[in-house]
Amino acid sequence: MPSKAESLRPSEPAPQPPEGRTLQGQLPGAPLAPRAGSPPDAPGSESPALACSTPATPSGEDPPARAAPVTPRPPARPRLERALSLDDKGWRRRRFRGSQEDLEARNGTSPSRGSVQSEGPGAPAHSCSPPCLSTSLQEIPKSRGVLGSERGSPSSGGNPLSGVASSSPNLLHRDAAVAGSSPRLPSLLPPRPPPALSLDIASDSLRTANKVDSDLADYKLRAQPLLVRAHSSLGPGRPRSPLACDDCSLRSAKSSFSLLAPIRSKDVRSRSYLEGSLLASGALLGADELARYFPDRNVALFVATWNMQGQKELPPSLDEFLLPAEADYAQDLYVIGVQEGCSDRREWETRLQETLGPHYVLLSSAAHGVLYMSLFIRRDLIWFCSEVECSTVTTRIVSQIKTKGALGVSFTFFGTSFLFITSHFTSGDGKVAERLLDYTRTVQALALPRNVPDTNPYRSSAADVTTRFDEVFWFGDFNFRLSGGRTAVDTLLCQGLVVDVPALLQHDQLIREMRKGSIFKGFQEPDIHFLPSYKFDIGKDTYDSTSKQRTPSYTDRVLYRSRHKGDICPVSYSSCPGIKTSDHRPVYGLFRVKVRPGRDNIPLAAGKFDRELYLLGIKRRISKEIQRQQALQSQNSSTICSVS
Repeated sequence: MPSKAESLRPSEPAPQPPEGRTLQGQLPGAPLAPRAGSPPDAPGSESPALACSTPATPSGEDPPARAAPVTPRPPARPRLERALSLDDKGWRRRRFRGSQEDLEARNGTSPSRGSVQSEGPGAPAHSCSPPCLSTSLQEIPKSRGVLGSERGSPSSGGNPLSGVASSSPNLLHRDAAVAGSSPRLPSLLPPRPPPALSLDIASDSLRTANKVDSDLADYKLRAQPLLVRAHSSLGPGRPRSPLACDDCSLRSAKSSFSLLAPIRSKDVRSRSYLEGSLLASGALLGADELARYFPDRNVALFVATWNMQGQKELPPSLDEFLLPAEADYAQDLYVIGVQEGCSDRREWETRLQETLGPHYVLLSSAAHGVLYMSLFIRRDLIWFCSEVECSTVTTRIVSQIKTKGALGVSFTFFGTSFLFITSHFTSGDGKVAERLLDYTRTVQALALPRNVPDTNPYRSSAADVTTRFDEVFWFGDFNFRLSGGRTAVDTLLCQGLVVDVPALLQHDQLIREMRKGSIFKGFQEPDIHFLPSYKFDIGKDTYDSTSKQRTPSYTDRVLYRSRHKGDICPVSYSSCPGIKTSDHRPVYGLFRVKVRPGRDNIPLAAGKFDRELYLLGIKRRISKEIQRQQALQSQNSSTICSVS
């Protein structure tokens, strides 16, 4: 039976306890006293063992409980993460975690508090060396130097930096042993990015530290895309909001600005609103403002002409006229020219306002005898129009009532100038020369523009008013007839269900004169696919059945001319057969007109419109809707009967 002294032999190494177990009664981190007679640092000396030994037990008996021999660990050092987490200000100044660190944190593989992994996935434990010393020195708060003494650090009275320097390799080895992978450094980042390093620096530790904390070098570059992504929720075409860096402000910007792009205060301060550049961002009529309303720079335009024959009775509804079935959307600008208009001009304009509704306002209204012209525009576009100017020409001086002549209205929208002319030429089958003379007088006598500057004075002519504007629309009762007599025209009209319109146009006097170049030089007309608009029996679909037997003709026309080729694109060109209160059928055209940015040097209309007419039209719509509902209610109540 072995003796008690032989229970622990020097030749056999003492069993190692698992990590983390300490001897009862022993303070954690306190060093054990070495064995007497052996120097503490002698090479080959055994590690300190337990001073007391336990008696051995026979093999058949249960061994009594005894303390296993434990190899003492190095004294615990103060945790640098804890020291840093107490510094709230330093914590708040930390950088945001990168995308890779966020991914590791979600998968549960991230080290404590976002530590930086050394370069190389399979790097050995000593590849990242006594490094990072400079970074650790910067991060220890100077006022917390006594923290190590509270946790059992032996260097309580000395310099705490020595303990940090000695513990750095131990931390590396311990993390590598626990994780079983490359060593991980604690999350110790300086409160501000380190200074830039030159290429000829001689300190390897600084080079390695900068390599480990490489995320700090591109912090600003990594933070900038975050702001861009946050701003992108407002829309790709919007200017960057100054509130995009704040989450709370960004949410409020989304809800408050809605469809309107936010306007920077500095842009408002820099705008002059008097005279801007063609490409200046601060110009009210510039490219930026134009792109907000018309990204494709095309305006929808409605142009119509109608000879009312002086009838006081107006059609019950103008929907077919102003809102045709082939147009899915209402247009941006409505221009209506009337010849031989009704005696109550105000009632006519009220009916137009009532039909178009509250989305449109009367921008301008002009008259020359019984020639009327009305311009309606969408109410949110009135701020981009110049002052509206008008001019008149009388071609029949003998007559007391101005029934023949021309009325011109012009204005500038953004940077594009418009001219609208409505005319009533001399009537008669064979008076082609008189009509040519009416045209010549009109282009020479219309004094436009006056105060609004010409958009292109170098291409303007003093002898032709149509050359002084970018887009020109000339419409009215031109009174050009179909030659060949009533019998020949009736033969073509009565061929069947489908009328041969091209065969009719071969007899048109206006087309013939335009081909000669004697009238409407530079003008074009959309293709005609409708029946002649003149002359009908009032209230009927039959042509003139009186003794005069006037020849059906295309007297009502809409022509256009553009200074820049391709700026005007016709969409539809037709008549309104359902309106039968006159011997003429209304004729209208739908166009797409290209608009260019302009300068702020034009006299703006300042949003002026006919407010009284606007309110009157709204009241008419409301009263008609109430009457319609009351009629439906009375009709439903009258159909109720009781059965006994």
